[in-house]
Amino acid sequence: MSFLTIGHRGMMGVEPENTLRSFVRAEHEGLDVIELDLHLSKDGALVVMHDADVDRTTDGAGPIAERTLAELRELDAGRGERIPVFEEVVEAVGAPLQAEIKDVAAAQALAEVMRSRDLVGRVDVISFHDEALAAIRTLLPGVRTALVGSRYGADVVDRAQAVGATMLSLNIRRLTLELVERAHAAHLKVVGWTVNTHDQLRLARGLGLDGVVTDQPEIRRAVRFTA
Repeated sequence: MSFLTIGHRGMMGVEPENTLRSFVRAEHEGLDVIELDLHLSKDGALVVMHDADVDRTTDGAGPIAERTLAELRELDAGRGERIPVFEEVVEAVGAPLQAEIKDVAAAQALAEVMRSRDLVGRVDVISFHDEALAAIRTLLPGVRTALVGSRYGADVVDRAQAVGATMLSLNIRRLTLELVERAHAAHLKVVGWTVNTHDQLRLARGLGLDGVVTDQPEIRRAVRFTA
């Protein structure tokens, strides 16, 4: 497998995160995969946003779960962008996607969309939560999944194997060569986040990672110089 560059929430270093504008920019910049985050609105729509509330990234306030999709659409998500739903992202870009789910309820909704649109081959499902990954694999046999970790321990490899994940997406600041080698021995790919500088990219290469998650388009361009 070639060294993957994964656009974090699209291309959030230069565009409003988790917006169609950001996803289109990531595809234009040549990122191999585009990562996004999913929550459920009050009326069950798969809303693309990282936080559980709208305060940080829009001109509104309050939890996503307490607003209908129509109410969420009224908010400005940056530069006039509206909060998208997952189905719109699928149609707006052609790149492979990593869809991060926060809970089992989102897993159910995502599974329904992926099944109806035949997206199992295009969309990997990722999560910090083991139970959400276990749920999506039960709902969608054959789906590729990745376990995400920030303050993870040495057991993260065993956890990934237990839920049938094929990849680890890990905070690069805690990564060690020993852990990467252990993951590779268990046939797990490992990507590191968030890699936004040339020094971090060199570290990723030195650790033998399979790819990086980045906010910055120049990291995609720099990859060929760090092989």
